[in-house]
Amino acid sequence: MSMIATDSGAEPAHRQLGMTDDEYQSVIEILGREPRPAELAMYSVMWSEHCSYKSSRMHLGRFPTEAPWVVVGPGENAGVVDLGDGWLAALRIESHNHPSFVEPYQGAATGVGGILRDIFTMGARPIAVWDPLRFGELDDAHNRYLLNGVVSGIAGYGNAVGVPTLGGEVEFADRYSANPLVNVMALGLLKREQLVLSAASGVGNIAILLGAATGRDGIGGASILASASFDETSGAKRPSVQVGDPFEEKKLIEACLELYERGLVVGIQDLGAAGISCATSECAANGGMGMDVDLDSVTLREKGMTAGEILMSESQERMLAIVEPEVVAEVIAIAKKWEVHANVIGTVTEGGALRIRQHGELVAELPAASLSDDAPKYDRPSARPANLDDLWAAGLESAPAGEVGDVLLALLDDPALADKSWIYQQYDHQLFLNTVVEPGHDGSLLRIKGTEKGLAVSTDGNGRRCYLDPRRGTSRLVMEAALNVAVAGTRPFAVVDNLNFGNPEKPEIMWQFIEAVEGMSQACEQLGIPVIGGNVSFYNESNGVDIYPSPVVGMLGFADPMPSAPPRLDRAADGMEIWLLGPRDDTDFAASAYARVILGRLDGRPAPADPELGPQVIATATELAHSLPVLHDLSAGGLGVALAEIAIAGGLGCTVRDVGWSELWSEGPHRFLALCEPGAMPEVEVPAVRIGEMGGDQLDFGEHGSVPLADAARVWRDALPRRMA
Repeated sequence: MSMIATDSGAEPAHRQLGMTDDEYQSVIEILGREPRPAELAMYSVMWSEHCSYKSSRMHLGRFPTEAPWVVVGPGENAGVVDLGDGWLAALRIESHNHPSFVEPYQGAATGVGGILRDIFTMGARPIAVWDPLRFGELDDAHNRYLLNGVVSGIAGYGNAVGVPTLGGEVEFADRYSANPLVNVMALGLLKREQLVLSAASGVGNIAILLGAATGRDGIGGASILASASFDETSGAKRPSVQVGDPFEEKKLIEACLELYERGLVVGIQDLGAAGISCATSECAANGGMGMDVDLDSVTLREKGMTAGEILMSESQERMLAIVEPEVVAEVIAIAKKWEVHANVIGTVTEGGALRIRQHGELVAELPAASLSDDAPKYDRPSARPANLDDLWAAGLESAPAGEVGDVLLALLDDPALADKSWIYQQYDHQLFLNTVVEPGHDGSLLRIKGTEKGLAVSTDGNGRRCYLDPRRGTSRLVMEAALNVAVAGTRPFAVVDNLNFGNPEKPEIMWQFIEAVEGMSQACEQLGIPVIGGNVSFYNESNGVDIYPSPVVGMLGFADPMPSAPPRLDRAADGMEIWLLGPRDDTDFAASAYARVILGRLDGRPAPADPELGPQVIATATELAHSLPVLHDLSAGGLGVALAEIAIAGGLGCTVRDVGWSELWSEGPHRFLALCEPGAMPEVEVPAVRIGEMGGDQLDFGEHGSVPLADAARVWRDALPRRMA
């Protein structure tokens, strides 16, 4: 066994690159020798937590991933599902958490750029983006700076590249102050014959690097920066954040789509985390091949870059295409037409070896598959948090009596519950003119032009509920996301997930993660929907404080045909009946907005999802969405806030009867509101009760009092802009 080399007193190179001593020894065993500097750089990025999933890989196999409509499941750049008539949809979610703390504008912007490349790498045209976000409380100036920078970065990149941002969600808590979460999800459409995968098959085929020049920006950015905890030195990591160019990305999208249309590409891979190291090794390994690569052919924008720097660089807007030798000239001509750099940098070979040269010297020779297949796989210790029983025992069973005006206005003034138009009005959500239901509703709804098909998308997360019970909390997230696409008239079709957690080396964090995976898996099985892809983001910890366990569920819903007049919150009319569908609930205050905002507490145990009633309620909502004008999921803030949101959207008050005080604020699962003309509610197979009607200029809660609609609307609309002013 070789000793680990070190300079006198200096930290060994592998540790500086984030590798453990044992991992370094594994590299030596694979190669049969000490690694060259470029080889060490490649293993360090490819074996990082971000790229290898070394702490989570053994648990992710629990997810149900198969269904008759799944075309591509986890493991490729994006999941792909079959929509019928030759249409496919590609869906992907990713995180850019640590880069967005270091440099919020570019961190968020390049997160958008990366997720779009994941989509068009599959042969799909990206048609929409969503942005689930988490920040610290907005009374802190730095948190306001982060929120403003992230939203500006998403808007600046998405608007410029020409892909609409259609929704998302945002939460605020002190746990996210030094570690915000910036997750981005994208959806694309393609015809079946346009589907392209990443395998580099065919000896003698040519590897062409497309897109922007390679620089030192982003070296170790997503791969290493996202694979360690934060501390007071994190600001020094600013050079590791990539710099994006949305106009270069737009040209790259159009060039790649033309290459697909002409059938010129055998395989293709986005250059995201780990850059050329990842793209060359994964393309070769996925095809069971090797590759010879010449770094002298890579277009550089900085002088004197070493082989390791070129291989680790995460410069944006780059793709690696594998093409047959006879079409190289045509590929380069198309790239030139779109003003995109195109350089032949390699050749596919037999034998599985990845050989890389610079200035005529062999700087790396290693088994291509070893960078992914031989990555560490850890079964980290897990332990249930010691304080969990005490938290569960301390929970509320009912809401202390109060003034309805005081409570409702306080909840509507909370930025997590209030109007989010300050965020989404910065995004162009009408690009492509596919948007049927825009941001501000439970789920976004898009049409597929030229068909009667529709796609609804929702992203959902609740870190506090998952902190109190990660299995129940995550299971309920899946059910809530499914209900959000159901009230748009679509049936839940597929899930992608972004699993944001703290330091996996802490047993309590690993326990949270394992429980969340189990909760998501159970709910997906109960609903009969597959998980087609996702992302794990660990080490969301700053100065020893972990974030709340924050899994985010991205749900795709599908309808054929879609509703001719889909429900909207602003379609309420005078005299319409208000119906509550699903179970009556007045006891679920664990992680509720009422407990947090009004009482300042976080305790109790969330009610579990109901494996029988949950799917029934979702199916009922999908059916009613084809005939009723307004459907609205009950989630954060409970019945009281949901009624206010409908009233504010429609500019019309309401009167509610026979609803108890605690029932107004409880947040039990599987419930939604439906509005209809008098006598028009059809018979349904789930609990349903008429609780009131629309009309007037008050939110009238009967014996509990009333609130002027104008006051509620003003508070709700001003909450976020007032804090960001």
